Amino acid sequence: MHILYIDDEPSNRMLVRRILMAEGFVVDEADSAPLGLQKALANPPDAILMDISMPGVDGLTATRQIRETPELSHVPVIALTALAMAGDREMILAAGCDGYISKPINIDSFVDEMMKYIRR
Repeated sequence: MHILYIDDEPSNRMLVRRILMAEGFVVDEADSAPLGLQKALANPPDAILMDISMPGVDGLTATRQIRETPELSHVPVIALTALAMAGDREMILAAGCDGYISKPINIDSFVDEMMKYIRR
């Protein structure tokens, strides 16, 4: 399974990449939303992990753009974010994300949690 992870923080990308690759996933990464959208269009992934708080184009805006792009509108987008205040989950889902995983991630359950949103 091909996963695209969009996050501006290199250490987050490294951790998630290691976890997913150890489980046999193919992982592509982008350090910004515009680059992630470009990569997704060039090679549509099976799912996108999206950081929400990024400089420039944030993850909510990027998710809305994905939902408006016919070639990508079917791809599950899972928010992977430190936003955990009251109302954040609802705001993220309303923007078009299929799921929400809060940071810091639980390494032991991360893949199972991610897959429940992909299998829907």
